[in-house]
Amino acid sequence: MTSKKNLSRRQFINSAALTSLAFTIVPRHVLGGPGYTAPSDKLNIAYIGCGTQGIREMCELIEHEDIQIVSVCDPNKYSTDYIDWSPHGIRNGIRHVLQDPQWGEHIKGIPGGRDVGQELVNTYYSKVKNLPRYNGCTSYADFRELLEKEKDIDAVKVMTPDHLHAYISIAAMKKGKHVVIHKPIANRMYEARLTIDTARKTGVSTHLLAWSKRSDMERVNQWIKAGEIGTLREIHNWSNRPVWPQWTSIPTDTPPIPEGFDWDLWLGVVPDRPYHPNYTHNVFRGWYDFGGGSMADMGHYSLWPLFLTLGINTAPLSAEACGTTTCTIENQVCRGVRNDVAFPYSCMVRFRFPKQETLPAFDLYWYDGGMKPPTPDESGDKPLPREGMLFVGDKGKIIAGFRCENPRLLPDSKMKKYLENEKPPLVELGELYWINAFKNNQPSPGSFLNAGPVTETILLGGVALRTGKKLLYDSVQMKITNDESANKYFYREYRKGWEL
Repeated sequence: MTSKKNLSRRQFINSAALTSLAFTIVPRHVLGGPGYTAPSDKLNIAYIGCGTQGIREMCELIEHEDIQIVSVCDPNKYSTDYIDWSPHGIRNGIRHVLQDPQWGEHIKGIPGGRDVGQELVNTYYSKVKNLPRYNGCTSYADFRELLEKEKDIDAVKVMTPDHLHAYISIAAMKKGKHVVIHKPIANRMYEARLTIDTARKTGVSTHLLAWSKRSDMERVNQWIKAGEIGTLREIHNWSNRPVWPQWTSIPTDTPPIPEGFDWDLWLGVVPDRPYHPNYTHNVFRGWYDFGGGSMADMGHYSLWPLFLTLGINTAPLSAEACGTTTCTIENQVCRGVRNDVAFPYSCMVRFRFPKQETLPAFDLYWYDGGMKPPTPDESGDKPLPREGMLFVGDKGKIIAGFRCENPRLLPDSKMKKYLENEKPPLVELGELYWINAFKNNQPSPGSFLNAGPVTETILLGGVALRTGKKLLYDSVQMKITNDESANKYFYREYRKGWEL
């Protein structure tokens, strides 16, 4: 007979359920009401990353009946030095989900860390289960310890900085856990390929959170197929990002590591360097070592649904990029700064794509930091929005919002026949899809296996920015063919013990 102390969480739940069946059989909906999900049917999730975006999404995710957050992890225990888009957004989100208008009233600053995540989970489930105290959510600084000790988890949600995405995902998949992750899959081409290959070999379900299904995108696809703009020649996509400070050189000062923050764990795969707050929290995105820049941040939201809808299933043949130049003054002399540590303040990247099964060869342009394409003459004097998309054919154009919202044919005369039959756009985000896929051990439409071409495109753009050259790319070999030295940017130097 199995002793109680050796029972896993799930074994205990199932054992208790069997015991109750010996006395009576009651339909589940009678026990728990309509929509009730039995504890043994819930998806047990480990939540890795409790910064501002992690906590924000935790407030939304925890309300789903089909999931149970059973563990949280973050190298930061607790602090109020986080950076966000509003001073009280995180606090108010926690107040809302906990139905506690006084939560955090004495906190000065923006809170985050694993203690906040654990408190949120335990307090929420205490209210839901109507228990005086709930302590079912474990907490870890090191995700490796979590994966070793938490035997009952079904899936992990990864909400860390970009440089840890691949390492954590691969470790979880090798343990047989499903993985849902924020974009990008990785910030190095080699790691992205290895992560996708691991998903394929292990057979677990995966989901990249930038996935969405948009009827507006399908409408654009139909217009292109119908020849409304003639032959597609160019696609332009622009974003107002970055919306965080950018730097052009490594910090020289060495402030102390904050109490409760494990800098070694935060660095992970990246070689040792002194702690600095300019690397951490939401400003990590701007650094080549830690982030993927504006394109990895926002380009996934616009480009991945576009690739899937239009049938773009190959990587580009080439990429060339230009970015903001910066200067400094040394000994009263101005000189240019060679920036090979961080993404520029703004940039433009051109990708050349081969003919696709459903599309001719075309160019894709990315802009950020306030850069945009020229305003189409057909738009008159109305300026382009700060974020948007433009499809250019040899007989017309389509202009839309950043994620293809509210597309319009140009000139307006082409749009008139569609206005009478316009329907409200349908947008389906990925959350329900990955939860259902994970529960049923099925592929998600946002699977890593579907994200290869867009991942390669975005990461190749980052390499083009670092070199300042037009790069010819062989996707099969994962190799830049006209500049051997540029291939080093597909890899990284690993800290000992963190190799991939």
